[in-house]
Amino acid sequence: MSQIEESAVKGFFGDSYPVVARFADLLADQGVRRGLIGPREVPILWERHLLNSATVVPFLPASGRVIDIGSGAGLPGVVIAAMCPHLDVVLVESMERRTDWLSEVVAELALSNASVRRARAEELHGKLRAEVVTARAVAPLDRLVRWAMPLLGVGGTLLALKGASAQAEVQTAAARIRSLGGAAAEVLRASTIAGADGTTIVRVVRGSVRSPRGGER
Repeated sequence: MSQIEESAVKGFFGDSYPVVARFADLLADQGVRRGLIGPREVPILWERHLLNSATVVPFLPASGRVIDIGSGAGLPGVVIAAMCPHLDVVLVESMERRTDWLSEVVAELALSNASVRRARAEELHGKLRAEVVTARAVAPLDRLVRWAMPLLGVGGTLLALKGASAQAEVQTAAARIRSLGGAAAEVLRASTIAGADGTTIVRVVRGSVRSPRGGER
């Protein structure tokens, strides 16, 4: 940990810290060797990736299912599963080498509440549904909502971890969100501990489910 205090990190993660710390070790070793993160990311792993992923946790429900699409190296999905044992977390990833990694991580960390699905998000439409869909650095919002919204029922929420382009992406995607039954997107700022950068989260709640003919149900 470079610019942040280990004691603050331990306090923030609480009981989940040993699991998240083991995940950090796996990322810094096998994650780099297998090309899941770059070697330059290792010194800033906690600030840029693990704490960044954890910012979404306060916006999650007390129970239910979370689908993390485009899980990649396991960010934020593995962090969510470690911090929220009360949630059923499904890590969705289309690339075999990444799903192999995710399955190994889930087994190594004994995350009994997490499972891995090798698929594109759109292949799960009509097959899998959740209270929340999460995504981090997966796609522009206009494309992301097409993948995510059909995985949500009425009242379900998309939480997309975004960067500086969040507001512009919301404006571009506004019509698409409405067409999919989503309420107006909210741009939220979330933080964790002193010394760690905050994160921008775009939240979209699905207010209705559109039928194939464009009506609501």
